[in-house]
Amino acid sequence: MIDHRVTVNGIDVHARYSQNAVDGIFLPFLRRMTELKKEKGRRILVMLAAPPGAGKTTLNTFLSRLSREEAGVSPIQAIGMDGFHRPQAYLTSHVTIRDGKSIPMVEVKGAPETFDLEKLTEAVKKAASGERCPWPAYDRMLHDPIENAVTVDGDIVLLEGNYLLLDKDGWRDLKAFADYTVSVRADESILRARLIDRRIKTKVDRERAVRFVDFSDMPNVRLCLEKTLPADLRLLIGPDGDYTVEL
Repeated sequence: MIDHRVTVNGIDVHARYSQNAVDGIFLPFLRRMTELKKEKGRRILVMLAAPPGAGKTTLNTFLSRLSREEAGVSPIQAIGMDGFHRPQAYLTSHVTIRDGKSIPMVEVKGAPETFDLEKLTEAVKKAASGERCPWPAYDRMLHDPIENAVTVDGDIVLLEGNYLLLDKDGWRDLKAFADYTVSVRADESILRARLIDRRIKTKVDRERAVRFVDFSDMPNVRLCLEKTLPADLRLLIGPDGDYTVEL
């Protein structure tokens, strides 16, 4: 197993990846992206989509790290779409409809409508064009995005997010900007347990964490699992947390 420690959205994460996954999936993926960059002769944009709780941000940073440690592959710049959450002030002052009722958007934070899709689309367009451009990040401890947190300037840019391959109006247009796509799936029970644990780590008590996950996060999990466009590479997370290729 290979240990990977990283701070994700303000939370310290310790992940472990099997040597089988590294040798059989991740390194071949990095080699393919290196070749694709050479074929295209320009920056390539790769999109990695996965449901909430699937560890996509952690995996993204691990692939970036691996690309810098492995000889013969090009370095990958890892970025995410979480910085395109609408600000907390917006979410607390605007409403959405859930189960026929009007509720504050903050109660379903993380749902597609709580992201600024127009802003995300413009940023993705710039990144795909090869432009050197600023990119926002999200801090779960502050509960707000941080503007201009990083600069997109890599030759291979790996963008991760829940809804990058969402098969819904507006969202499905994002795929056209990608040179290669990856999707990750896992059983709902695995994702629910991870989401509750993650919520508790933001200093929320267990009862509130469970209530929020079941009301807000799990509908998003099911949406991602049921409404995802086909990807070039499809990965599956097993009960042991290991990755396999889904055929």
